[in-house]
Amino acid sequence: MIVVFAIAAVSIGREARRLDAVAPRAVYMLDEAVEFVADRIPEQTQARLTPDELRSILVLHMRWLHSQGLQPDAVVDRPQDIDLVIVGEDTLAGYILGAADEVGIELLDDVDVVHVVDAHLAYFSAIGAVGPEATSL
Repeated sequence: MIVVFAIAAVSIGREARRLDAVAPRAVYMLDEAVEFVADRIPEQTQARLTPDELRSILVLHMRWLHSQGLQPDAVVDRPQDIDLVIVGEDTLAGYILGAADEVGIELLDDVDVVHVVDAHLAYFSAIGAVGPEATSL
């Protein structure tokens, strides 16, 4: 009986350490993200963006995150390798404004991008996909 307990304790301990080193799984669902963001942006922004445009802006945001190394390709059972990454709002907004123009999205007010990104980041937080904000350097 003691041998069985010892084997179980070692197995559970090893698995607990393995799971502690693995990033938690956050499942991003684009349709859910579009609905979440649409519900949280101001009415003026809602009136200026169609659902398809909003979806496209979220995809552009995800592409930018991927280009910054914040959305790796293979994340299942991947050990955490967190580096300091600073996401500057001006850089991100500038990228989305330029990319939106390239794909044919006419943004009537630049502040719409800020509202969409803020709501999108709130979605990431809601699904557990973001860490804490960095303190000032």
